[in-house]
Amino acid sequence: MISKTKLIVRYQETDQMGIVHHSVYPIWFECGRTDFIKKAGLSYSQMEKEGVKLPLRSLRCNYYHPSYFEDEIVIKTGISYLTPTRIVFSYEVYRKGFLKPIVTGETEHVWVNKDLKPVNMKKYRPELYNLISAIFNEEGCV
Repeated sequence: MISKTKLIVRYQETDQMGIVHHSVYPIWFECGRTDFIKKAGLSYSQMEKEGVKLPLRSLRCNYYHPSYFEDEIVIKTGISYLTPTRIVFSYEVYRKGFLKPIVTGETEHVWVNKDLKPVNMKKYRPELYNLISAIFNEEGCV
């Protein structure tokens, strides 16, 4: 499954040069990830209420082209790697009129419980792991 999240660049997301500041893209990745999980049939908040959290372990972001105030943006989000203890989401950010992504990236997360202790999702929440695993095996990454 690949989710597509649409956004319009807001003025406050731009810098003095009039382009989207580099720090905004990880926030957009989070929008894409939250939307991906929702489209998978859960909500992030419900997942956390059930004692499953996904703290960030690492972030990678590659910048190719800028985006500007009021640009129409699409964030394509998918899973590129999955184990019972970790999940890696991949992102491609597109600007209307561009055929290639203007930014790509990945975020790696660790599956943890409510006490922030790493867990093996196959044992801790097999139904959730099986759902995510089925989505990953269905189409893979972005």
